[in-house]
Amino acid sequence: MTSKSEMQCDASQGALRLAEELAHRFRSVRETTCSLAEPLSAEDCAVQSMPDASPTKWHLAHTTWFFETFILAAQNSEFLPLAPSFSAVFNSYYNSVGEQYPRAQRGLLTRPDLPTVLEYRTAVDEAILQGLESGSFRLDQLGIVELGIHHEQQHQELILTDVLHLLSQNPLYPAYRSDLPGAEPCEVPALHWYPGAEGIQSVGHSGLNFGFDNEGPRHKILLHPHEIGSRLVNNQEFRDFIDDDGYKRPELWLAEGWALKEEQGWEAPLYWIEGEGAWQHFSLAGLGALIPSEPVSHISYFEADAYAKWSDARLPLEGEWELTAHTPQAEDNLLESGIYCPTGVASAFSSAAAFTNATSTTAASTTATSTTAARITARPSQLFGDVWEWTSSAYQAYPGYRAGPGALGEYNGKFMANQYVLRGGSCVTPRQHIRSTYRNFFPAHARWQWSGLRLARDV
Repeated sequence: MTSKSEMQCDASQGALRLAEELAHRFRSVRETTCSLAEPLSAEDCAVQSMPDASPTKWHLAHTTWFFETFILAAQNSEFLPLAPSFSAVFNSYYNSVGEQYPRAQRGLLTRPDLPTVLEYRTAVDEAILQGLESGSFRLDQLGIVELGIHHEQQHQELILTDVLHLLSQNPLYPAYRSDLPGAEPCEVPALHWYPGAEGIQSVGHSGLNFGFDNEGPRHKILLHPHEIGSRLVNNQEFRDFIDDDGYKRPELWLAEGWALKEEQGWEAPLYWIEGEGAWQHFSLAGLGALIPSEPVSHISYFEADAYAKWSDARLPLEGEWELTAHTPQAEDNLLESGIYCPTGVASAFSSAAAFTNATSTTAASTTATSTTAARITARPSQLFGDVWEWTSSAYQAYPGYRAGPGALGEYNGKFMANQYVLRGGSCVTPRQHIRSTYRNFFPAHARWQWSGLRLARDV
């Protein structure tokens, strides 16, 4: 029988190993964030292009404030913040912690300047690493360090998302980086259909390893017979929708989406620019020709839903998507790929060898109206990376969900209203951050994220 002292020793050794692992991950993630900001000027880092975006300088400071507030200050009641005034400007939405500076006015914060923010990061990094390497953090505090690492990875994606929108406002259409490889045209296989799981199924995070609170608890759902599209919808297919007056046919649109489209003059996805009879596309690599094989991105839920109706299909439920997805693959286009834009179909579906017992489908992949579905045994491609995939599921709590105690309980739960779930990550999502249970969420009108769609249909 294991003694109490032996169990305590094992727990202590486990905490030390976890602290060592977290120190490595913490250092790597913090360095990655700074490297994403490196191509930007101080002016780039200070400007806010719209209320939903934030300046890069603010992201750099807020993620630092998170570690200082929820680790360093929480560990020691006598801890003195490195810059007490920073809390008022770099607290995002934690009402339990104190007041927040208005989100839409973050671009007015010219002070502290960028060098001061970087010094702030260095000082907090040193304090966190000292605690990790000395083994002075409790196990519950190590859990918050891990949460902070994933929180920072969310902001890495937001930095690139917000920078893209910022640079798009400049009529010179400058590139974030001139050396980005960009997407290359490729041959896209016809859309096939994957039979989805049916009946009573379990979804949600199991509780093993890290997961945000909104990913659980694991629970049962009922799924009706359905099929999932073998790949993402691409630019050429979405252009066919536009050419068929998709933006001019109210019968395809939800009423709120139609009113918003009319009010804001939507005629194509965000960052599509029409000139001299051809569509161009603005990306982090600058302005270039629209690549037909690239997955369509920067569309709202309303646009994704309208396209699905035009295709005689629908958007997947988030449970349907999750039970299809499994785990990310080496070929998935995520942040570490270094492309920073969606690309063509993953290699797993680039040849007929990927299909088993498949029956012939029509070539009309743009409309997904074929009544003869190809039954495939391999999973669909592009389930992770490239673009976040809109689902038809409202963002709400799973059965049995309870927000955590204290200020960190505000992280996800209080946003469970008037938003839709997106799955799968994008071309700027860190690989270690994404998993099949991950639930992203945005309001239906949002277009500035790398958001696209995959079709589903009932059978």
